[in-house]
Amino acid sequence: MKIRLAISAAAIVLSGAAITAACAADEPLKICLDEALPPLSMHQRGKPDSGFDVALAQAIADRLGRPLSIQWFESKLDEDSSPALEANALLSDGRCSLVGSYALTKDSLVVPGVKTAKLPDFDGATIADRRGRRVPLGILTPSQPYLYSPLTIALGAKASEKASEKARDRHMAGIGDLAGLRIGIESGTLADAVLMTFDNGRLIDNITHLVPGRDDLLGALDRGDLDATLLDLRRLDAYRAAHPDSKITGSGYYYPIGVNRGYVGLASDPALLAGVNKALTDLQGSGTIAVLARTAGLTYLPPREPAILGEVWLKVLGK
Repeated sequence: MKIRLAISAAAIVLSGAAITAACAADEPLKICLDEALPPLSMHQRGKPDSGFDVALAQAIADRLGRPLSIQWFESKLDEDSSPALEANALLSDGRCSLVGSYALTKDSLVVPGVKTAKLPDFDGATIADRRGRRVPLGILTPSQPYLYSPLTIALGAKASEKASEKARDRHMAGIGDLAGLRIGIESGTLADAVLMTFDNGRLIDNITHLVPGRDDLLGALDRGDLDATLLDLRRLDAYRAAHPDSKITGSGYYYPIGVNRGYVGLASDPALLAGVNKALTDLQGSGTIAVLARTAGLTYLPPREPAILGEVWLKVLGK
């Protein structure tokens, strides 16, 4: 009798565990993605969601045997915004379990210097959210990287008044090859620091500064108002996809300091990150990630060492 009771009790425990596992498998994998970051991710009312990160998120959810749920958010360009705090707030508030295409730098993964942060705008936000509700923050932990994002030189079609040849025909082996061209750059960006400090300021007289989010950098390049710029390769991909008749070309030159992108989650959920890393390894090994990138119109470069970039500003200023 005691043996039968013990067996029955064990069966109940195992049955409960199986039910818990089944429930976990049915629980959606919630991933936060920026709604305006083409060709990585794009969410527009009345149009299907699109982008490399959308396809990759679905592939990972399939590997984990879970349905996918995307939480869209909007990251604004202003002095008070912090991608690290926004991601942490979304995760800590339970809006998602992972944030995609997170720039893996040492600075972006430090323990927050504040205890709470405001949420960015997101789909489903309440009045309280929009009024600045603050969320207690956790500790961020990255996945392994799945994409390398470098700065690249983009070239316009028209000849510079100071150059003897068309900008697009010049060979670009380094930043110094921009000498003599009309260079446009967005103020306060990493690319701005790179160009302004290059060779003790040798390019300064050729640089025109534009305001991020207000001035149309690539439009000016396309019109021939500028000859060249330095910017994130992703942005060049997005512009050329949106403007198929554009005369802008990529130089093929990548600045040697770039950043890997990956997922970031909370340190309190190590099992999820372990599963995601296994899925990323499998997808990378099969070539699926590269295929997803090409399909989305993204120039794919595999992750590079170091996986997490150190003090990027010090590296730039020390070049």
